[in-house]
Amino acid sequence: MYTPALRRFSPGLKCADPDGLVPESLSGQEGRNVSLKLSSREVDGVTVLALDGRVVLGEETNSLREKVKGLLAEGKLKLVLDMSNVTLIDSAGLGTLVGVHQSASTRGASLRLCNLGAKFRELLQMTRLLTVFEVSANEAEAVRSLSKGA
Repeated sequence: MYTPALRRFSPGLKCADPDGLVPESLSGQEGRNVSLKLSSREVDGVTVLALDGRVVLGEETNSLREKVKGLLAEGKLKLVLDMSNVTLIDSAGLGTLVGVHQSASTRGASLRLCNLGAKFRELLQMTRLLTVFEVSANEAEAVRSLSKGA
């Protein structure tokens, strides 16, 4: 999502956008240019997958897709994606989230998003994806809602 508060890349830096515009950070954490780090843990029978970094086309979206596929293959049917440390998401990242949601649904699993920042929530609302995903305000609420269905 591009806003009036855009910056320009320095000359010589490569940018996917032909105008050289930098999308505003989803978390407000400027200057962090890290790839996506994924860590999972079990909480009350629910697998919480914490995403840290950028969910963008390439290695990041591939690793997210493979991680969720692996969890589903292990029989993990209650998944929470903690989005609190996501700094940037592009259209491929949104597509990957939709894809892992579809994969989970196909396998009879439940998937929830939690800890959405205001900008990410706005992006999901503008793209009408907020109607696709189950969303919780925080991890505890997400785990509690999935534990009820046990």
